[in-house]
Amino acid sequence: MPPVIHCVRHAQGFHNLCTENHVIRDPLLTDLGNEQCRKLSETFPFHGKIDLVTASPLRRTIYTALQGFGPVFEARKDTKLLLLPDVQETSDVACDTGSDVDVLRKEIEEKGLPVDSTLLQEGWNSNCGRYAPTHDAIRKRAREARRWLKARPEKEIVVVTHGGFLHYFTEDWEDSSQYQGTAWANTEFRTYEFSSETHNTDIEGHELEGEDATLVETMSSRERRGKDSPAPDREVQKALYKKGTQGWDDQGLQLSTAERQAAKVPEGKEVDGVRV
Repeated sequence: MPPVIHCVRHAQGFHNLCTENHVIRDPLLTDLGNEQCRKLSETFPFHGKIDLVTASPLRRTIYTALQGFGPVFEARKDTKLLLLPDVQETSDVACDTGSDVDVLRKEIEEKGLPVDSTLLQEGWNSNCGRYAPTHDAIRKRAREARRWLKARPEKEIVVVTHGGFLHYFTEDWEDSSQYQGTAWANTEFRTYEFSSETHNTDIEGHELEGEDATLVETMSSRERRGKDSPAPDREVQKALYKKGTQGWDDQGLQLSTAERQAAKVPEGKEVDGVRV
């Protein structure tokens, strides 16, 4: 049986304070972000069920995972956080660009962090090829991440990632323009299961070699965040995807640096996980 996936957005990083901070390469968490991690650790109800914790290899997601899921690592001393390059953020701006492999591994070693970086390869942070800031490339790596997770032997897995990427990963575009670039607040968590239906087309309707490995948010997860109806079906999500990505473009949130610089729409700022 495929695993249950608990998706989590990272805590507040310094880039979340204002758009001027988007020039910071791979920023760390703020004091508020560290406090958000503490609260996540206290309020996440499934620590005892988690078999694997994974995260995007950016520093804000690494430290959110280590602090927010501390009880998992404390209960199982041999457990390590597994870094997944395919779940990194979507743009090529500095704040969404990860550190080089040797830099990350040095930090992990010097701090004695329980982190497994074996899946990282040179170029994971290049913002080109597999990791290009384009809708096609992001959809593809999101699908590869879902397939990889679906094949895992664990029963419940945590994925700590980013607000923008979470919409591609879950293919859940409901409320995607609620804030600028995401519907997820910092350290918000939602629970998903793999659909019993097999989809051989992606959310844009393109034919695939293999399945899309579709995720569906559980009803209990939706109720936890105030939703009283099941997740929108596949056809509705296709329409929401088009509306959501167009909404991001209208807000000046194009994926590449060049597009953002050319945009005439103000980017705004983000405070406590909400962009205004």
